[in-house]
Amino acid sequence: MDLLSEVGKAALALFIIVDPLGNIPIFMGLTDKMEETSKKKVYNTATIVGTILLLVFAFTGTEILTAFGLSIFSFEVAGGILLLIIAIRILILGSMHENVDSPESLGAVPIAIPLLVGPGAITTTIFSIQLYENAVPAILAVIIVMAITWVILRYISRIYKLLGKTGSLVIARVMALLIAAIAIQYILTGLTHFMALTH
Repeated sequence: MDLLSEVGKAALALFIIVDPLGNIPIFMGLTDKMEETSKKKVYNTATIVGTILLLVFAFTGTEILTAFGLSIFSFEVAGGILLLIIAIRILILGSMHENVDSPESLGAVPIAIPLLVGPGAITTTIFSIQLYENAVPAILAVIIVMAITWVILRYISRIYKLLGKTGSLVIARVMALLIAAIAIQYILTGLTHFMALTH
């Protein structure tokens, strides 16, 4: 029962951070000019890449950061800058459509990174291991959340149709504002902790 409770808490925290439902308008904006088969490739790639990345950090996150002499706060600053750029483009253009060579490229960046797996998701995964002193809850949480994300992305077109084009554009811009705020918070938090470590 303790393990189930730990997995539930870790999965809930990670799902809130990954936020696949809140990102639906952005995902649709990124893939609005694609065929349905290409969209499926994008979302499959995004889910696979996101899962692999989070599992890598679940197993070796602390060791990777230590090996390169990095702190989790550097991820917050870098991820925050990337998210801020995406948010600005959505606010100005109304979408974040990218001309890429393949659906797989778009699925990897920016959908998998940093929209699904950003500094928040990486931090949450690493903190889950430190909190529960066991990698099992964090690993199971990653698998559960990314499986749910895959299901949401699988039926994203139907959800998008319910919202309508105008509703989706409004939601996309509102989400862009929230993403911009989150990005600024990531940057400020990362810089604050970095300044604290250097003094």
